[in-house]
Amino acid sequence: MHVAVISDIHGNRHALDAVLADADDRGCDEVWCLGDVVGYGADPDGCCAAVRSFASVCLAGNHDLAAIGSLSTDSFTDDAATSATWTGEHLTAEHRAWLGSLRPQATAQSFLLAHGSPLHPVWEYVLTAAQAEASLDAFEEQVALIGHSHVPLSFARDGNRPVVPQRRTDGDEAQIGAQRWLLNPGSVGQPRDEDPRASWMELHPYDGRVAWHRVRYDVGGAQQAIRDAGLPTSLADRLGVGR
Repeated sequence: MHVAVISDIHGNRHALDAVLADADDRGCDEVWCLGDVVGYGADPDGCCAAVRSFASVCLAGNHDLAAIGSLSTDSFTDDAATSATWTGEHLTAEHRAWLGSLRPQATAQSFLLAHGSPLHPVWEYVLTAAQAEASLDAFEEQVALIGHSHVPLSFARDGNRPVVPQRRTDGDEAQIGAQRWLLNPGSVGQPRDEDPRASWMELHPYDGRVAWHRVRYDVGGAQQAIRDAGLPTSLADRLGVGR
């Protein structure tokens, strides 16, 4: 088995298509999606359709839940709340129902999958060693795959030693070995590590190999689609700078 782990697509079909093509070129035969298929971007239906077609596992993210009215947007920024409302109005009934069937946490093979964290599957951003320590104590599996932060990261714990956090860049690799891990593929559709390229993670479950990849896509096309949809221009602008 050879898995493409993706997360935080956020309605960016231009980025999603580029990542799926790269994953296919690299021989991936499964796709696992960690949630936030929609929100921010201008093609929620197209992204839902593609993920439904290609992903064998898909989680619900906070933006997915907000778009269908299952989660309040009170804690969202103004632009995020505006995009959630717009997204909800532009989803087909079929895709609303599909998003409503998803959950923010699941297992696949021997891996735990959570949109936010094993401790708080919907909302928590795991960005520090202290947060990772708490999450690593919250599940039994050896490895958890997480999204939500839009930053490609890994957190490894070897026995009783402190957690080692690491920011991951294009081409980085890791071997799972005997350590326990939190692994984040970064964001397909709205990276926030100052690299505008779409981010995803390649996973070989049976031999424990992991690699992070970045893919160039038509950022200008995605930006124009956001502007044409009448969504906040800041959502378009941030795609060009990766934050």
